[in-house]
Amino acid sequence: MKEPTLRSAPPALSRRHIVGLALLLVLACAVPFVLGNYRVFQLTLALAYAIALLGLNMLTGFNGQISLGHGAFYAIGAYTAAILMDKAGFPYWATIPVAGIVCLVAGFLFGLPALRLEGLYLAVATLALGTAMPQILKHKAMEYWTGGSMGVVIVKPEAPGWSGLSQDQWLYFFTLAWAMLLFFCAWNLLRGRVGRALVAIRDQPIAAQAMGVNTAIYKSLTFGVSACYTGIAGALGAIAIQFVAPDSFTVFLSLTLLIGVVIGGLASISGALYGALFIQFIPNIADDLSKAAPWAIYGVFLIGFMYVMPTGVAGLLQVLRRKFFSKR
Repeated sequence: MKEPTLRSAPPALSRRHIVGLALLLVLACAVPFVLGNYRVFQLTLALAYAIALLGLNMLTGFNGQISLGHGAFYAIGAYTAAILMDKAGFPYWATIPVAGIVCLVAGFLFGLPALRLEGLYLAVATLALGTAMPQILKHKAMEYWTGGSMGVVIVKPEAPGWSGLSQDQWLYFFTLAWAMLLFFCAWNLLRGRVGRALVAIRDQPIAAQAMGVNTAIYKSLTFGVSACYTGIAGALGAIAIQFVAPDSFTVFLSLTLLIGVVIGGLASISGALYGALFIQFIPNIADDLSKAAPWAIYGVFLIGFMYVMPTGVAGLLQVLRRKFFSKR
């Protein structure tokens, strides 16, 4: 049976895709000028989550490695930014690449022993990482740096005077710029030889090895790059929220990121955006609908999305796009 396009490496951009992306960019740039500061803040977090979901999708969707502990890398990135700003006086923009590098190294090192694990065994190992991270951050040996249970407060960056923007608008555009850069890098990486190798390892690992693909190095590097994306997202999220604390990075965050990947669409770059909007706004909608049992409403939303869109939002949109253009 032919593998669906959604599960393959992303294709090259057509003229129609370029026009669509240009319109989306114009809309994204106009949004902060028509919405209030709180909504702009929510969209900034959604962009940060989209970066994290893209990193996790590269690992799970394209490479087939299931991770239930990516909240730990999100926490590492957030605390790296917070500590550098609070203890070392780094400017906020300089902490982003440092957080990415730290998480790249941490993810690669974690990926090395994880090479012996696959499927559910790898999921359990990463779950242990996500579960242990809050306790590690609270440990007395780390308290000077992490603030223990009290966490670290971050000063909200001021917008440059020449921009004429508010603080929330500036952070939105700052996060949007990072999202655009990282999405382009991911698309460029996955559409070529590396992307085909990742998909081959996911679908037919033995055949991939027979064709000369170094599965060990590809898996470890994918884990590292995925952690790098998630760490950058954590740093951006921490700067936007202006606060980090261990209880903000429980295993529930890891599960939420995985939910976002599945809702958006496995092995889909655009699915990271849809999944980020879901995990950012649906809990708020559920809370507005029922103050007594918001998580029950959230569960209904999850079941509904999975029933209507088993391949995620990106999968449904792809099917609709094929049917629409096939009739023209």
